[in-house]
Amino acid sequence: MSARASRPVGTVTRGTTNPNRLRRMDRWIAATHGAELRRAEDPVAVDLGYGAAPWTAVELLGRLRTVAPRARVVGIEIEPARVAAALPYEREGLAFRHGGFEIPLPARPLLIRAANVLRQYDESEVAEVWQRLCGRLAPGGLLVEGTCDEIGRRHVWVALGTEGPRTVTFATRLGSLERPSDLAERLPKALIHRNVPGEPVHAFLRDFDRAWAAAAPYASYGARQRWIRAVRELAADWPVTDSAARWRQGEVTVAWGALAPPE
Repeated sequence: MSARASRPVGTVTRGTTNPNRLRRMDRWIAATHGAELRRAEDPVAVDLGYGAAPWTAVELLGRLRTVAPRARVVGIEIEPARVAAALPYEREGLAFRHGGFEIPLPARPLLIRAANVLRQYDESEVAEVWQRLCGRLAPGGLLVEGTCDEIGRRHVWVALGTEGPRTVTFATRLGSLERPSDLAERLPKALIHRNVPGEPVHAFLRDFDRAWAAAAPYASYGARQRWIRAVRELAADWPVTDSAARWRQGEVTVAWGALAPPE
């Protein structure tokens, strides 16, 4: 194979990372995909583009093993120096590899998590990357791709199966939220430039803000109760796919088709 053919697919990211940054995404994955990981003969998860330090891969392993004790995590980075820096953190169930969107593993993973990776790409490139990554998933596998702030207070991600995108999840630390549309700045690349009048995601955030304002009397019971009430109101008009058990975590998940940009 030529050097060109073996070159990792993708470009180097800024590598910004912080401990506990992806906790909201990880907990959602454990809650919604844990059963698939437990049932798998070889439950491999990929932390794609973990950055300049391996904290997120280390944390992903710990969180997945609370629901799937045999889970293994492979951190994949396109920058060789970052892989070299991560190697001392390898242990049973945790490894690091040089690579990119081609996912250079012998077996297909059951989970690929790509957080803050596509932020620097053009929107026109997203569909191809999603298709490539989904094509590397094992049957029943899940791709989770999204964006969060530097300390993980606000996070929005898309969940995809081998058939394509399924849902969009909005997650936040409720005490830091003034209104739901504050999450717009963390929309994944496929949606962030679509938050304009006439686009579905803009209408969704507009309606969420209205539901949040209407739920203001519940603020006396705490931000969590106000959020739950607002999501219940929102679910009357939007295909919310999760339940109050997740809403209590400061989350809401909506069917992708309702927010997808028009073709």
